[in-house]
Amino acid sequence: MRAPRALALFCVLTAVPLAFADGDGDGNGGAFSFSNEVEGSLVRAIVSLRENGLKAAIGEIDGALERTPNFKLGHMIRGDLLMARAGKPIAFGNTEASSAAGVSNLQQEARVRLQRYLDAPPVDFLPAPVMQLAPSQQHVILVDTGRSRLYVFGNHNGQPTYVTDFYISLGKNGVEKTREGDQKTPTGVYTIVSSKEKLPDFYGAIAFPISYPNDWDKRNGRNGHGIWLHGTPSDTYSRPPFATDGCVVLTNDDLARLTRFVDIGRTPVVIGPAVEWKAPGEWQAQRDDFLSAFEQWRTDWESLDTNKYFAHYGSEFRSEGGKDRAAWIAYKRKVSTGKAWVKVGVSQVSLFAYPGSGPMMMVTFDQDYRSNNLSNRTKKRQYWMREGNRWRIVQETVIS
Repeated sequence: MRAPRALALFCVLTAVPLAFADGDGDGNGGAFSFSNEVEGSLVRAIVSLRENGLKAAIGEIDGALERTPNFKLGHMIRGDLLMARAGKPIAFGNTEASSAAGVSNLQQEARVRLQRYLDAPPVDFLPAPVMQLAPSQQHVILVDTGRSRLYVFGNHNGQPTYVTDFYISLGKNGVEKTREGDQKTPTGVYTIVSSKEKLPDFYGAIAFPISYPNDWDKRNGRNGHGIWLHGTPSDTYSRPPFATDGCVVLTNDDLARLTRFVDIGRTPVVIGPAVEWKAPGEWQAQRDDFLSAFEQWRTDWESLDTNKYFAHYGSEFRSEGGKDRAAWIAYKRKVSTGKAWVKVGVSQVSLFAYPGSGPMMMVTFDQDYRSNNLSNRTKKRQYWMREGNRWRIVQETVIS
């Protein structure tokens, strides 16, 4: 059995061009920079096939299985490679014990694992959803549901900088969770709110609950609870791409690596489909465009020109108490009476392009409000959407 026949097997299961094996692609961390050595062995096995090295490919898979004997995908690929070496007809998962559903799940896992290296974004591109990190946010977790991938970015003067990434499993019924029990993973911007240890074996050694449903979910009638980042049972290395009840699941080894980047109550978790990556100039222009509108809102509030200030609030605006725009403006006009001066300071500003909601921004900040008759400090969150040619606020919430 010649190696090209075995290589054809991998082309079928991954549905990707052979050019990948040349190894000259670039992406975040580089096409052959692996956050997980087991996954690295899988990719190197394909490179070995490209170079007519069936024996080397089997060696790579054997190395992965020695480290993780419960890696089901590795066992199935090894079986097919051995059949190829024996000259037998093969197809991915061609064993009597393989169920159609099981083979399909492993095919999906193989595809998304390899896609990370076949179709990685250029190394200098930035994730469009992460526009600015607050100084208190040392890392952000970005989940790309379309790629079954979790990325970790550090904070360099507010700009995201790539750290590492991991394969993940998501809800059995996909994403965009709307109700309890729909077995979907939510899309949105959340925060890790706690950690849980001493759990049943099913969840791995530790779990990190996130803040689903957030205030935007609640406004849109989404419900449910108990969305965690967690691991796998001790007898399972990894789960298929869509296999959970809505949680984001990593291998236990990867979850252990992720733990050191988690700061409870501060680390944002952004979950979105088909994450867009932008060149630095385009990313910066989008960020500056919004921050200009945000700064204008602040200065118009200080100006005491209520018409300018209210113009920043859109037709779909709802206040924290449920007031529509007209009722809220009437209330604000009343409380503005007697203001001789107003000063508004903002700090700890974080900004995210909200996933799956069209052109919408979520900005969270510490607000220092001072006037001649009232002073207070609050943490506030606003959702801004495009109306015509400008950004306008559609929801504003005091969160502490």
